[in-house]
Amino acid sequence: MQAAGDGPWLDDAAGRLVRPFTVSNGRTRPTVALDLMSQVRATGATPLGYLGPEHAQALDLCRAPVPVAEVAAHLGLPVAVTKVLLADLVDCGALTDKPPAFHHNPTDRALLEAVLDGLRRQL
Repeated sequence: MQAAGDGPWLDDAAGRLVRPFTVSNGRTRPTVALDLMSQVRATGATPLGYLGPEHAQALDLCRAPVPVAEVAAHLGLPVAVTKVLLADLVDCGALTDKPPAFHHNPTDRALLEAVLDGLRRQL
């Protein structure tokens, strides 16, 4: 899917040569509601129209279900930009999305304390 030279434009000294929001044509809001934990997966359908190199990279990362946050990390792009790219792929039928399933109350005090304890152990 990705041709040679279609990787992110990087310069060792300057960093990324293309500003992140240029990748999304300046758009900051995705057309699909995606959470950081939403799972996205390639459908196998060929997207119609032009896709930029970042779209192709994102699609390649989504061969198996993967959370939006992980795609953003692999692409090295802000989450807002990644959500726009992924929404483009959902809109053209190349990706499916599944919102996260919470089995617990996300404001459950015991759950929040367990997360805090885990974070403290990491530091």
